[in-house]
Amino acid sequence: MTETSPAPQDTRRRNLLVAGLGTAAALAGAGLALWRHSPADRSADLLWGQSFDTPTGGTLALQTLRGRPLLVNFWATWCPPCVEEMPLLDGFFRQNSSKNWQVVGLAIDQPSAVRGFLQRTPVSYPVGLAGLGGSELSKALGNDSGGLPFTVVLDSQGGVLARKIGRISPDELGRWVQGRA
Repeated sequence: MTETSPAPQDTRRRNLLVAGLGTAAALAGAGLALWRHSPADRSADLLWGQSFDTPTGGTLALQTLRGRPLLVNFWATWCPPCVEEMPLLDGFFRQNSSKNWQVVGLAIDQPSAVRGFLQRTPVSYPVGLAGLGGSELSKALGNDSGGLPFTVVLDSQGGVLARKIGRISPDELGRWVQGRA
């Protein structure tokens, strides 16, 4: 019994398919790395023109925070991981505000729920009432799934240093303070 080898035309097609898939995978990986780590990422420019009502009745204009490193955390009172990371964020803010670090919480929630929550669990950093529009803003900043919590870290030049969906860790905060994603 003799084995037949594939026709040269079939071999060429298979090789082209494998090469094409490899190239596509490499480009996708490079694109993801560039999206996550590019200093040229200017999606944060969307933030600077934003203003939010605060739970206490004031206004939080993000433009006033420009020029300093900024951690923006999208959260909601009904989101357990959001609530669990708030003491960590509060400690980070208190420890690093003297080093020009700013933290802002943007609540994607009903104002009355946020006010009640913050009366029971106050934080030192400013909170803005982003409402449902905050979901769209977080998506524009790279939160494609719309999951919470979602954190964006900006360097002092306004470029995106890091994005994170889910609870943040003390190690991540330490890397971000050092300017690493």
